[in-house]
Amino acid sequence: MSAAALAAVPVLLPADPAAASEELPGFPAGVGLYRSAYRNWVGEITADGLWACAPTDADQVVEVVNWAWRHGWRVRARGSSHGWSPLTITEGTASDAPVLLVDTASHLTGLSLDSVSAVRAGTGVKLEALLTYLEGHGLGVTAAPAPGDLTLGGALAIDAHGTAVPAAGEQRLPGQTYGSLSNRILSLTAVVWDEGSGAYALREFDRTEADSAALLAHLGRAFVTEVVLRVGANSNLRCVSRVDIPAAELFAAPGGDGRTFASFLEESGRVEAIWFAYTEFPWLKVWSVAPTRPLTSRRVTSPYNYPFSDNVPALVADLAGRMVSDGAWYLAPVLGNAQLDVATVGLTAMLSADIWGPSKNTLLYIRPTTLRVTANGYAVLTSRDQVQQVVSEFTDFYRERLAAYTARGRFPVNGTVEIRVTGLDDPDEAGVAGARAPLLSALRPDAARPERDTAVWLDILTLPGTPYAEAFLREIEQFLFEGYDGTRVEWSKGWAYTDDAAWEDEEVLGTTIPGSFGEAVWGQASGVLDRLDPHRVFGNAFLDRLFR
Repeated sequence: MSAAALAAVPVLLPADPAAASEELPGFPAGVGLYRSAYRNWVGEITADGLWACAPTDADQVVEVVNWAWRHGWRVRARGSSHGWSPLTITEGTASDAPVLLVDTASHLTGLSLDSVSAVRAGTGVKLEALLTYLEGHGLGVTAAPAPGDLTLGGALAIDAHGTAVPAAGEQRLPGQTYGSLSNRILSLTAVVWDEGSGAYALREFDRTEADSAALLAHLGRAFVTEVVLRVGANSNLRCVSRVDIPAAELFAAPGGDGRTFASFLEESGRVEAIWFAYTEFPWLKVWSVAPTRPLTSRRVTSPYNYPFSDNVPALVADLAGRMVSDGAWYLAPVLGNAQLDVATVGLTAMLSADIWGPSKNTLLYIRPTTLRVTANGYAVLTSRDQVQQVVSEFTDFYRERLAAYTARGRFPVNGTVEIRVTGLDDPDEAGVAGARAPLLSALRPDAARPERDTAVWLDILTLPGTPYAEAFLREIEQFLFEGYDGTRVEWSKGWAYTDDAAWEDEEVLGTTIPGSFGEAVWGQASGVLDRLDPHRVFGNAFLDRLFR
């Protein structure tokens, strides 16, 4: 398997006008149709030859949606397809299914300043383009997801996040939030059912409206065309990487004086640990606000400053290829150590161990050319002083279970464990009196547990098709749900595991997930989304199960 094969992209084919006229009669004139394959980030969910279109503006989106409703079709907004879970397309969707992909990234990309602290953005704009635009106006965000190719609409649909909490003595800057990107929304425009006209129409929702709370993280059960986001003054960030702290020390039980994850969190507020499978020294990244360049830091003027990670090295691609193509899963320890070696050498050779520059240039570090692996994901809501406890208990359980599987000749993980920490989606940080908290964000505060002010994000990555991965990840999931009642799933990734598949455990889908938000909150969100889209034009078979 080559690096190129690991990063394959869908193929777009022009539509035969005669076929389009026959299969999609009365489709809005002026909206170009084409056939398109769908492929999610890792290629585990694919569909060939689906009908797709790229409306030039929000009005054309409305035309397309009304056509779909009248003809019994479903509409799926597509941005970069950079996700794992079946929120857009479900596996097995046939080419002749009445499913229409609506590409947002071609035209819904407008950007303008709405005020000195707010930006109006089309939902098809990529995060890199958005952050570049903000940087040009002296603006930025506290934290952001690492991939710059995400569309804004996709990121907001699943409450995408970075890693940031206040460092010791740090005061939140005006316009900034330590929660998800969804917590920045001031208003949004969505295509919703209009009872008066008996059709779908555009409607703008202010953040203070009750219905907006369901749209701030809608999981694909809505179609948002434009948002206004609260932003603040940009910051220069320093990012220091190190691979010299053993996992036993970094993830140690609280109470010691070592170089622990929580000690770096206290000092800088912005920490990420990337722990390669079967290795002992995690790649620790520590960001800190630094108005001026530290003497030892290299100034960076663009993002993606870890080329050894963005582009799959030949050795790593060869090992991954042998594992996937030849079933040589026993090479997992070799792959883990090879990835650590590449990172260790690359940080020095590329002068990337200590970098500094405008926030975008250190926050964005994943390109589409990176090694494509599947991932599970959870947020454990806890108190700030319990972060090290959560991290220690989780990593101990992970290490013990991985050793147990390995002892039986099973290698369910060949990627990394990734640990980040954020604040919650405090609506006060939006800077609007009466702002609503996102109903379905994993970072929604729990009024009954006000001491929970922090989320520990835990992800485990492995190559698609790895034997025993689902059974292993099910054990991890059950450990988190049973051990921490503040656990919620990370929508874009893997969850609800059986021993054989993700997104299939009916108890997790029907009881655990709704319960993690509270039945009243879940019911409210489901009710609003159904009322705004009573015909379920925006949905698929999986979302029908989730919101049953």
